Amino acid sequence: MGKTIRFGVSLDIDLLTRFDELCDERSYQTRSEAIRDLIRNALVQKQWEEEDQETIGVLSLVYDHHQSDLSQKLTEIQHQSLDVVVTSMHIHLDHHNCLEVLILRGPGRSIRETSEKLISTKGVKHGKVNLTTTGKDIA
Repeated sequence: MGKTIRFGVSLDIDLLTRFDELCDERSYQTRSEAIRDLIRNALVQKQWEEEDQETIGVLSLVYDHHQSDLSQKLTEIQHQSLDVVVTSMHIHLDHHNCLEVLILRGPGRSIRETSEKLISTKGVKHGKVNLTTTGKDIA
C-alpha cells in the first residue's frame, strides 16, 4: 500500500447527511473507509469494462431441477466454458428448486458470455452475476 494522502471534498449539506446515514447503515467507522470502498468499486467496474482483463465473477442460478433436461443443459454449457469455470456448488433449496453457484475467472468478456448463456437457459428462474476483482490492481 502506498503513502496515504489527505484531501478535502466539498459537498452539499443534504448530500453529506445522506452519505453519513449510509455510512451508519453499513457500519463504516469513518467517511474515509466508505469513500475508499466507493473508489474501489468504481475501479473494479472499470476493470470489467475492459473486457480482456482477468476478473472474477460469482454466478448464482435458481432453477427447478424437474424441468426436462435443464440440469444437463447447464452442465453442458459449463463444460463448454472450462476456461472460465473454476468451481461450482449445487444446493437443494426444496423439493423442486436448486441453487447453483459458480466461480468464474478469466477475461470479463468470457465471464459475461458464459453467465448470459447460463442465465438465459430456458427453465432458469433467476440468475445473477456478481462482478469482482482478482485484487491485483486494487490497493
